[in-house]
Formats: sequence, structure tokens, C-alpha cells
Amino acid sequence: MPGYQPWCHGNITRSKAEDLLSKAARDGSFLIRASESIQGAYALCVLYQNCVYTYRILPNEDKKLSVQASEGVPIRFFSMLPELVEAYYSPNMGLITHLQYPVQREEEADEDPESSDLPPQLPPRNFSPNDLKDSDQKSPEPACKSLLDTYLMRLQQADMSTVPEEHQMAIQEYFRNSIVLDAEQVQNGCHNLPGLKKLTLTICKNLNSEISRVLPALEVFHRTLDQQLSPGIGQHSKRVSADSGQSISFRLEQLTKLLYSLEDKAKSSLFESVGYEGGHRKSLIPPVTFEVKQESLGISTKMFLKVDVESGKLYFKKSKDGAEDKYYVHNKILQLVKFQIKQNVKLVIVLETEKEKILKREFAFDDAKKREGFCQLLQQMKNKHSEKPEPDMITVFVGTWNMGNAGPPHNISSWFQCKGQGRTQDDTADHIPHDFYVIGTQEDPLGEREWADMVKSVLRNITNISFKQVAIHTLWSIRIIVLVKPEHENRISHVFSDSVKTGIANTLGNKGAVGVSFMFNGTSFGFVNSHLTSGSEKKLRRNQNYINILRFLNLGDKKLNPFDITHRFTHLFWLGDLNYRVEFPSTEAEYIVTKIKQQQYQELLSKDQLSMEKNDGKVFLHFDEEEITFAPTYRFERDTREKYAYTKAKATGTKYNLPSWCDRVLRKSYPLVHVVCQAYGCTNDIMTSDHSPVFASFEVGVASQFVSKQDPNSAPQGGIQIMNCVATLLTKSKTKFFIEYYSSCLERTVKTSEGENSEHSDGSIKVRFGNQVELTPIISDPEYLLDQHILICVKSTDADESYGEGCVALRAAQICYTEFQITLTHHGEKTGTLTGGIQLQTSEVKPTEKLYDFIKVERDDTVSSRGRGNDFNKCSVTQAHDISNPNYMGMSFQREVIDKGWSYSMPPKGLPQGSKDSKKGGYDVGTRSPTLKAVNPTGEGEKVSEMFDNPLYGSMAKGHGRGKDQDHQPRDHLTPVDQNFSTFKTADGESERPPVPTPRNRSFTYSETKPQPPTPITSHPSMQKKPVVPSHSEGGGSNMPRPPLPSKYRAEPQVTKPRDYRDSSELPIKQRLPGRPGQPLPHQRHAS
Repeated sequence: MPGYQPWCHGNITRSKAEDLLSKAARDGSFLIRASESIQGAYALCVLYQNCVYTYRILPNEDKKLSVQASEGVPIRFFSMLPELVEAYYSPNMGLITHLQYPVQREEEADEDPESSDLPPQLPPRNFSPNDLKDSDQKSPEPACKSLLDTYLMRLQQADMSTVPEEHQMAIQEYFRNSIVLDAEQVQNGCHNLPGLKKLTLTICKNLNSEISRVLPALEVFHRTLDQQLSPGIGQHSKRVSADSGQSISFRLEQLTKLLYSLEDKAKSSLFESVGYEGGHRKSLIPPVTFEVKQESLGISTKMFLKVDVESGKLYFKKSKDGAEDKYYVHNKILQLVKFQIKQNVKLVIVLETEKEKILKREFAFDDAKKREGFCQLLQQMKNKHSEKPEPDMITVFVGTWNMGNAGPPHNISSWFQCKGQGRTQDDTADHIPHDFYVIGTQEDPLGEREWADMVKSVLRNITNISFKQVAIHTLWSIRIIVLVKPEHENRISHVFSDSVKTGIANTLGNKGAVGVSFMFNGTSFGFVNSHLTSGSEKKLRRNQNYINILRFLNLGDKKLNPFDITHRFTHLFWLGDLNYRVEFPSTEAEYIVTKIKQQQYQELLSKDQLSMEKNDGKVFLHFDEEEITFAPTYRFERDTREKYAYTKAKATGTKYNLPSWCDRVLRKSYPLVHVVCQAYGCTNDIMTSDHSPVFASFEVGVASQFVSKQDPNSAPQGGIQIMNCVATLLTKSKTKFFIEYYSSCLERTVKTSEGENSEHSDGSIKVRFGNQVELTPIISDPEYLLDQHILICVKSTDADESYGEGCVALRAAQICYTEFQITLTHHGEKTGTLTGGIQLQTSEVKPTEKLYDFIKVERDDTVSSRGRGNDFNKCSVTQAHDISNPNYMGMSFQREVIDKGWSYSMPPKGLPQGSKDSKKGGYDVGTRSPTLKAVNPTGEGEKVSEMFDNPLYGSMAKGHGRGKDQDHQPRDHLTPVDQNFSTFKTADGESERPPVPTPRNRSFTYSETKPQPPTPITSHPSMQKKPVVPSHSEGGGSNMPRPPLPSKYRAEPQVTKPRDYRDSSELPIKQRLPGRPGQPLPHQRHAS
């Protein structure tokens, strides 16, 4: 479209268009934006009586444009948009009103180039003609002059003493004259660049003949190494050898690829000859011995536990060098039960003896990290010797590092071993390999091959495994690489990669994002590495960078076109230099440094821009981040981690870069799936950049490529019923809506009929979809269906554009009809809510035990080897790993909740609606402090007081993600909704609410088999015959007398004013804890 048109707003979002028209506030105001649903189409948005009407402008085969207006109005075709707009200024053209007032576009300030007096360095890749063309099509002369000055200045500074004189003259001639001609060629649409071609031919005139001479010998060598040569390679190489007309760069690329292939083949042959398997070595995890204490009859005895992963044995020894005659093999180790008391060092190992009896052994480790290392080794042992054909749990390493345009040091192993500050791994877990390694870098000066080889070499030295490369993608100096264990290579499919530029005018790739996505068996993964706009004052620009990446990064299943990347993957990880800063005045720089030296991060984190923007719902809506317990990773003096360089001299004055957590790792997963963060921190010993590398590792549940055990001919036909859907949409659009249901488990996409609209005084629209929808799954086996999710998209009938997307887990409807309530989002913004009911029609089946069920978490000191005649069946290990991911739903601030049925996204009734805590979604009740001491606000005596005495830390503790132990806790969104939720009920109390479904019971979790006395929700039901304090969620509004405290709590002076905690409305998340899946409801319990 020629010329500037004020009414043309390009790729703005639908909600942004509505905001601009609402501000205009005049009937007949209009604008045109790009269509979100059809490539090359437009949307004409018109304001009339405070409502926005949207009309599609579609091109036909001849590229003529027409408006899809009212029926009965003749369709007119136009060659250009200005011609179309001019025509629709006339009345009676089929619009709700004729066009009158064009709405001006909002000009966005361009990002200032960062840096110094010298021009920025070229990225480590060739500057493509397309980039040059896109950078500025309207003003070639200033662009050429700028390029000319930049390159000539660099040429003057370059050392050309080793360059032949004829080559020097050729280069100087190109930058003085030919580059201008090439720029004109690009401007005219020609990409041949004759000046550049002439220069390369001059410099490489001898290289062409040398390639022709070398290639035949290399091809013979290649065939000798690989008799099963891939079809076409030899023929293609001969063609290249003979065709001297090909460009030098193309022929050199073929030569380079052949050399790399030769290197890989030779290595593979050598590896096999010295005992490697399939080109990679087996991972050999050495035996590890742990010193523990075992209590018996009040006497503490030192013992040693030796874990031999390779042989699959756990040895119990009385001395470090003692006999190894007493051991249990992997299949006799039934379960590990971790207790969140006494600094998280207690562990119960559940074993099966030779006589098939259950034995429980209780041990205390030196610290929580040792216990965690022991659990990881046993989990690795169970996985290694598992008889399952496919894994159901994997571990993922995610790392991000802004390299500062400097090469890395020789040793970067601490990064991949999660060593340094923050939540780190124990030394005993050093040799446990992750299944995936995802590494994102920014300002990376290395070439792709050089960096990939270095990372593979480091991992080989650590793990004894040669990892396979899934994908690598680079945008200028922003890079992502994904490596995987060799045994998983055939489990990975549908690999995609893409990039988005968000630099100056969204045309330069110095800022932006790269991403990779793939399927691992039946689970989809997405990884995004981004480098956002820098500068403390550029917060809003960073927010816009994030939205642009969401909209335009093209990853995942293309059939999910209405959904952005936050909805396309079972697990999405977002990493990178996000550049969000700590929002303090520059005069507070020394104060910030002092706080960092004292490791007092809470006050600084309360001013972290990313956390504040995230809590306000402006960016990373429903993403989780593990609690930050490490120092800010930017901006250090290079070659030291002892000093922050927070000032920078510039021509315009001193610029401040206050120490900040610029480098982050966040995640978002579908609801009711398993994901646990095991580590999150930064290194101390990698100092070549002004940023420190950041690491994170996750334990992730995955679904296999399902093969049903049922006979397909006799298996009953399953079904998924969705009914009573009501959408509340935050829009002023005057249109009708329908719902589309997407899922990989469905035979096809299912569309509903139009809903009935009703407008509210607050400007929102409530749409009721009355008809029941029947979805037919491709496989009706319940074990398959419980791992599936339904993606929901609310669309408009006028433009077929999405007004909100969400996700429902079928596991939520495992037992009976279940009501749900989810947040609808579009392009990262909240656009409304959707409520409804879902029911599965399928046969019952006993779920298969998952590897992540092997470790349980217990919050009460009730299961012990000293026990009171309990057997294992009475061991009330009810809480498995947290699989809720409620922040995906983000509905804890919803006011209108349905008190009937159950919703995994509804809050406790007493939660104040306006609090920040409720706005954030359900966060962990228990969190981990920087000293790795558990901070649990609802149990364990003195820890309650400790949390409340430090409100700054308390607010930060609930504002971040989870430690591994805490990940096993249920959260607000899994709470069964009850009208009397905040009132304590005895077993005699009657309830009118329907049955509440509970997540499936794994093996060895039998707490609901016997009636239990009333207990706090955080206490364990197995604490029998002990009067306890009612939890705040049960007793907050009750007038019942309090039972006496247990003796071990009476001695604690800190719990003298329970009413302060119970009646306080300032800390809602800490007071009202969600119900535990599988735990009896209050009205099902017996009074003590």
C-alpha cells in the first residue's frame, strides 16, 4: 500500500484496536488492521453506539479487495485500500454506519541503539540481502550512507598487513563504490548483488579450482567410511564438482558439509572400536555412599547407604568400608517418603522383604541437598532398570547465558551441573545425565558448529554420553540448541524452529527470539530463547517485545493456528536475557550492592520489574518461575564476580545499570500434568561476560505413544461431553460467537452453534452456549484419555477471529461430571472466562504407576519405623507430586464461582478478591528459603512465626515458583469448592453438594480407606487420636471451641495468638490451604 495512511494500523491486536476506537468515542470512527485469521486479509473496525463492528476485507484471485458487509448489498471490488476506504465514506454501503473519522495510529518510539561511540559489531553470521532490504525500504540513500561510513570506519581500524595488496584494493573498491550499487539492486527487488559477487570471485579465484581438485578425493574417502551412503549424496557432490558455475559460497558450503560428515563418520568408527555403543558411550554413574542416622528406641545410630545405579542395588552398611551383604534390588524398593520437618532431612524408605512383607526404614541425612541427591540417584536407578518400553518421566536442563560477545572459558561444566548460587544440585548428582539439554545464548560470538561442538564435548566429559543434536537456530547473535540422549532420538518428531526480530522497528535481529518445538512421543515441548530491549526505562518496550514474540513465533502444530505458543505445548519453557531490571533510583546503587552482599534479596525482588509486570497480568500470564535465591546476574565487571559495574560512561552522561535479575527461566504447562523444578540458580566461576550463566532443571511427566491393551473390536466407544458453557468476554465487539474444540485425541475439530449474547453494565458480554457437545476421541481407552487435554477457542462469526483461548484437562473429569472454570487469553492478555461442565464416558481401568509416583512428600511426623503398629497400608502418604499447574488457569481472582461440583481453577471462598496474592494465581503454600530451610506457614510450630515475622520475605516466598519438596503440595486451584469451605465440619454435618472427584490414587496411597479424625489440611490424616488446631481454611469462620494443642506445640511461645493469623486478610494464601487430592472432605471425617 503506497504512502502513509493514518487509519492503517498494521499488525495491532484486536483488543488494541478496540481500545483505540473506545478512546475515539465518536460514531463512525474506524481503523483497518491485519486479519488475525486469514493471511493477506484485513479487518475493518467501526465504532457505533459504543460497540465495535468488524468487517473482513478479503482479496480474491486477482488480488482485488472486497468488504464482507451486510447481505443484500452488492459486492464491490477495489484495487487498493485507500480506494476502498474512500468509497465507504459514502452511506448505505452495507456497514452499520458510514466511515467518518479515521483513528490515528500510535507511533511507537524506536529502541535506541545500546552502546558506545563505535558502531555495533556485525552479528556472527552473514548479513543477508533480505535483512538489508527489510531494514529501510523507504530511504535507501541514508541507509547506504550509514552503511558506507560504518564499513569504511571498520576497514580503517582493521589490521590488513597479512592481506595481499590486490585483495586490499578490491575490498576498498567495494566499500567505496560497489556497495552503493548493491543497495540499489536490493531496493529494486534484485538479490544478485553483483558487486559482492565480483569481490568474492576476485578474492577466491584460486579457491574454485582447488575445490574441484579436492572434492573427488574426499568423496572417495567418504564412501570408504560409509558403504551405505545416503541416496543422492555422491551424485550431488559430483554435480557440484563439475559445475564451476555455482557460487563460491555454495560450493564451499558443500565442501564444509562433507568435511563435517567425514569427521563424524571417523569419530563414530573409532568410538565403536574402543567400546562405544552406537557412537556414544554408556553413562556410567559411579556408586555413591551417604552417611545417615537411624533412630531406634530413641537412640541415634550412624549408618551408610550405598547406591549403585548401574547394578540396581541399594546397600545398607554399618560402616563405610563394612560388608555389603545386606542390600535390596531396585524392584524391592517400593517408595521414598520425604518429610518436610527438621530442615527437610528425614526420609522413609519403603521396602519389600523376601517374605513379601512391607518394611519401612527411617533415616536422617546431613542436609536437604544430600537427601535430594539420594532421591535422584534412586529415581535414576528405577528408571534405568525399568521394564517399561517407554519413559513416563524425563529431566530437562535449561540454561541461558548472555556471553557479552566474548568467547567462553575453557571450563563451563559448572553450568551444566547446576553448581553455584541459588537452588543447586548436590555433588552426588553430578554424574546423573538429563534427558534434554536446552541452551540459549545471547550476544554469542561463536559460529553454530563451534558452539555445538563445545557444548557436546563438555557434556561428554560430564556424563560419558555423546548427545544428539535435535535442532539449532540462530538469529544474529541469539541462539538456541537442543541436545538429547541418543536413546531418545527416535522418540522425537515434528521438529520446528523459528525466529522473530524485535530490534529497531522490528526489522533488526540484535533483539528478538529464537525457538524450537518438537514432540517427545505423545508430549509436545516448546522452548523460546529471547533477548529483549535493554534499559531500565524500557519496561513497556520489553512488554511489547514479549507480545510480538507470542504472536509471530511460528512453532508447533500448524493446525492450532488460532492459538499462540502459550497454548500449543504441553510444556513451554521461556528463557533468555529478558532485561527486566530492579526498579530503584540510581542513587540507591550502593544500597543495592550492600543488600546483595548480605544475601538479602527480598526487598530487591519486590522491585523486580518482571515480577511486578507479571503479577499485574501484563506479561507472562500464568507462567511459573522458581523462587529466586541467587544474586543478580547482571552487570558484573568481567573476570570477577565480586564487583558489579553499575555505571557506564556515555557521551550523553553516565548511564546506570543497577544490579538486576536480567537472565531468567520461566515455564508454563497444561493443567494437571507433572512438572517439578529441581534446580534454579547461577554459576560463580564463569566470568568472561558481564552476565552470569543461569541454570534450571525440571522433572517432567511425559505421555507415551499409546497402544491400547483393549481389543479395538470389543472396546466400548468412549466419549467426551462438554455442556453448560458460559463465556464472559471483555470486549465491545458487536458480533456473535461460537466455540471450537481442538485436541490431538479428537478425530476432528468440533464447532458449536452460535451462543446467545447478553450485555453487562461493566461492558463485558456474557455468551451462553446451551447445546451439549459430544467429542469423539480416536482412542477410548481411559488410561490414554486421562493424559489428554482439550483446547478451547471462542471465535467471532463476523471475522472468524479468536476472542480467547483456554485448556481443560480430561483428568479433571476422571471420576464423574465435573464443572470447570478457566481464564480465556489471547496474545498474552486476559480476555475473559469460560465456565462449563465436562464428563468422560469410558470404561474404568486401574491407572499404571508412574515413575514420578515413586517419591512422595509427607508433611507430618507420623510415619516412622518406631510407628505404633502401623503397616504400610496405613501409611497415609496421600500427596503425590503436584501435577496441577494451576497458574495456567489463573482464575483465583474470579468473583463469580459456581458452588456446585468441582473446579481445579477456583479459589477458597474466603480469599479476598482484591489482593495481589489472589491475582497471581495459586502459588505454593510452602516455599524454600535461601538457606534451603523449609518455610511452611501452616505447620511445624516455630516456622509459622518465622514466616510472619518477616513479611518481606513472606511476600517473596509466595511470589515465586516451587522447590521440589514444595511441588508436591496441592494449590488453591485444586480445592473442591464448597459453600461452607471456610467453616469447620464434623462427620455428622450434612452436605448438599454433589460428589467431588479426586485425582487418581497411585499405588501405596491408602489414606482414605479408614475414617480419619478432623485434621488441618496440611496435617496428615494418619495422625490418629491427636487433637490438633483446625486449619485456617476450615476454622476461620467457625465458632466451635478449639481442641487442645498437642503437647509438642504447647511449649512453643510463638503460637500464642492464632487469631492474628486466622482473621488476617493480608496474607490469604498462607491462611487458607487447598484441599489435598484424595483427602476426605470435612463432612466425611469423624470427630476426635
